[in-house]
Amino acid sequence: MNLPSSELIERIERSERMYMYDRMQAIQQREGNPEGVELEWFGSALCIYSKTMPWASFNTVKGIQANQLQDLDRILSFYQDRGRKFQFEIIPSLVNAELLQELAARGFYQSGFHNSMYIHSDDRRQVWKGTADTDDVEIRRLAADEFESYATIHCRATGLPDQGIPSVARNNEVLYNRPDWRFYIAYVNKRPAAVAVMHVKEDAGSLTFAATLPEYRRQRLHQAFIHRRIQDAAEEDASLVMGQCAFLSQSHRNMEAAGMKIGYVRTTWTAAGS
Repeated sequence: MNLPSSELIERIERSERMYMYDRMQAIQQREGNPEGVELEWFGSALCIYSKTMPWASFNTVKGIQANQLQDLDRILSFYQDRGRKFQFEIIPSLVNAELLQELAARGFYQSGFHNSMYIHSDDRRQVWKGTADTDDVEIRRLAADEFESYATIHCRATGLPDQGIPSVARNNEVLYNRPDWRFYIAYVNKRPAAVAVMHVKEDAGSLTFAATLPEYRRQRLHQAFIHRRIQDAAEEDASLVMGQCAFLSQSHRNMEAAGMKIGYVRTTWTAAGS
């Protein structure tokens, strides 16, 4: 059994950090910055903030390392000055006990786990016997005029209210013509059923998002999206493909079935009372 090397772990983490930076930077650059996005670097640590999007993924610290104890107070001040609760995403091999003790001393506790999965493109499964591209199912790249369909699936599949559809559409539409982003949509019986997204940069592909409407689940659309994106990344000469999922979730099982392995299980640290 080959365990991931420290270099591989750092490569996975960098890809996750940089795709999120690119995503939030694109949203920030919308005219008037309507989501109130701010991005601040403290060494390797990226602080992400959005005034109108209070969810944890848009208010998080990514990439902090063991040698950054001196940055903790400035990071805390960045969010305190904006009145926002936030979280740290901690990569096991990049921190040490001293940093974790300092987080605990400042009122943070370990509140969750999340997998980062990976596969080398040369190791991908060569045969996919799913439901993709049958008479009833079509999977293809999203067209520029389909972002309302994309956003509707995104919101309804993840439990967001329909009022958020216009914002989700605009916040993803700005990524469409950026060179590193690819959007996908699945139709079942000619009805939009599922969507997926991939970011490809620096010889690495990240499976950044996928969601299926409840009424179309259990039709192996998510598995098909995984295989399609791995294949597309390989055709673009990306030697590594990564994805994130909750531990032992259905997404985790689907990624394992596609040949992906756990690179690391990151932990989430949240302020007590959040």
